[in-house]
Amino acid sequence: MTDAWLIKNAELINEGRRFNADVRLRDGKIATIAQGLEKERDEEVIDASGLWLLPGMIDDQVHFREPGLTQKADIASESTACAAGGITSFMEMPNTRPPALDRDSLEAKYTRASETSRVNYAFYMGASNDNLEAIRALDPKAAPGIKVFMGASTGNMLVDNPETLDHIFRDAPTPIITHCEDTPMIDVNLAKAHEVYGEDIPAREHPLIRSREACIKSTRLAISLAKKHGTRLHVLHISTADELALFEPGPIEGKKITAETCVHFLHFAAPDYERLGFLIKCNPAVKDVSDREAIIKALAEGRLDVLATDHAPHLLEEKAQKYDKAPSGLPLVQYALQAALERVFEGKLTLERVVEAICHAPAKLFDVENRGFLREGYAADLVLVDPKRKHTVVREEVLSKCGWSPFEGETFSSSIASTFVNGQRVWDGKKVDESVRGQRLTFDR
Repeated sequence: MTDAWLIKNAELINEGRRFNADVRLRDGKIATIAQGLEKERDEEVIDASGLWLLPGMIDDQVHFREPGLTQKADIASESTACAAGGITSFMEMPNTRPPALDRDSLEAKYTRASETSRVNYAFYMGASNDNLEAIRALDPKAAPGIKVFMGASTGNMLVDNPETLDHIFRDAPTPIITHCEDTPMIDVNLAKAHEVYGEDIPAREHPLIRSREACIKSTRLAISLAKKHGTRLHVLHISTADELALFEPGPIEGKKITAETCVHFLHFAAPDYERLGFLIKCNPAVKDVSDREAIIKALAEGRLDVLATDHAPHLLEEKAQKYDKAPSGLPLVQYALQAALERVFEGKLTLERVVEAICHAPAKLFDVENRGFLREGYAADLVLVDPKRKHTVVREEVLSKCGWSPFEGETFSSSIASTFVNGQRVWDGKKVDESVRGQRLTFDR
């Protein structure tokens, strides 16, 4: 395996610019960015004429199910799917079994990832009603942030004690990231749906049960607590047009309160429930076409700062159950970048803005060291995209352990030609090199 590469004739997209250059990779780093570089003796050369060269995507919101739920997914399988999709770093959520609510469980995840992950990795510590002391004691360099479920969740991870919630926002040593939905409102909506449909609640009712009002109320609460304590707050997976006015447009620099959306909220909308049913059941819910269009516009103007996946795989047999038992979440990492780029081909987002939202912004938000940009001396986490080679998704190629994708049958306008992680080519356009191992993300705090 070599980490001496020369990428020739690529079109680089980085920090708001598009330009043609060659890129030399050495010892896991970007050594040189210049025009007219000549091959050195030990280098492998890629002619990237006609290809886009992007920093690798940093996905700050995934659920890889390890430990405890590995029948659905694990770090090895889902990081393999990341590699094929151009995602070179992930930040994984704490709601595993057991949940990552203390230092030991957090470090156990890092140890496992060092053994099996094909891409770079970091893990959030979770918040609960009774782990405030563990949160206070967290080393800020040990995790990208504290994940607070301010809505329905599994196990011991719904923080619904007002005093505890206030103290978490006051004392957290890292950014707080929140899932914002109001559980009591959802419970009332669910009871009403049962009165009408019994046990056979149709998928189209999901955005009415996990309603926009539930999102708005919880998001307002998170923002009020952050303003009260001066907390660095990042609100995850915005799904409604109504929430957008709560956030400021413009560059991420200087913001203390930021927000993100997810690729499925750019791609799917309420009419898709008739076709895909519970396959696109997720929390918060996919909502109306008007919400989708408003979210895309807000991402374009920087009112939404980050674009992520909320990758959350479940088995098909689980998704085939009735409403109450069909779990929420869908597998996304393998096709997230291609799905996002469809909005570029449609003219709704610029390529430069997509790169900012999936690469630069998460690196800035979480103070990720030496990643997220095409800069000399930075880690050689790169993705080559072929903007002219179409790609139709088929189930047989899905690398996530759950074995299916909500994008099956769709044809994307681009394809992922190569992915590099720390200077090693982990994806060559056809297969993943399973010998590659990512590195633990570090944070400049």
